[in-house]
Amino acid sequence: MRGFILGIIVTIVAIVAVGLFVAVTGRITMRADILPMSIEKSIAMRAMDANVRRNAPKIADPIRPTEQNLIDGAEIYAFKCAMCHGDPVHPKSQLAGSLYPPAPQFMIDSPDMLENENYYITLHGVRWTAMPAWKNVLDDEQIWKVVTFLSHIDNLPPKAKSVFGLSANPPAPTCTKPMPKM
Repeated sequence: MRGFILGIIVTIVAIVAVGLFVAVTGRITMRADILPMSIEKSIAMRAMDANVRRNAPKIADPIRPTEQNLIDGAEIYAFKCAMCHGDPVHPKSQLAGSLYPPAPQFMIDSPDMLENENYYITLHGVRWTAMPAWKNVLDDEQIWKVVTFLSHIDNLPPKAKSVFGLSANPPAPTCTKPMPKM
């Protein structure tokens, strides 16, 4: 029995030693311009999601989705977030293909985390990504306004859309010919 336990310990130590050797000798690529291995994506995303679920404060969004709050959130998002995460005019940001891991494109795929989790990520950032911790740049109210904006991205009032140069009314048709009768 003693030999069996010793064998398990030696195996674990060997696996850790090989992993460390591979990592510290530059055999794991850190390039942002190549796709990650599927195991890397799977483990990293699960670890991040579990960490956020565990550590995000269990609080409700204190910002009501009023028109002014959504406009404020849209303005902050336009100036601080859109470059990486896209905006209604440019749903896929110019940097989308340059970041690793890729930044979520919120205009294409709405945020799927709870508001308190989005708040936590925005406040603290995400290590080993381009997502900075915004707590030293934005105050709590500004962070919550961005979270509120993202939570209502699919149903923005016209004035919030206008932050991105969009009008509430679709352009008038330019065709002057009458429509054929059917």
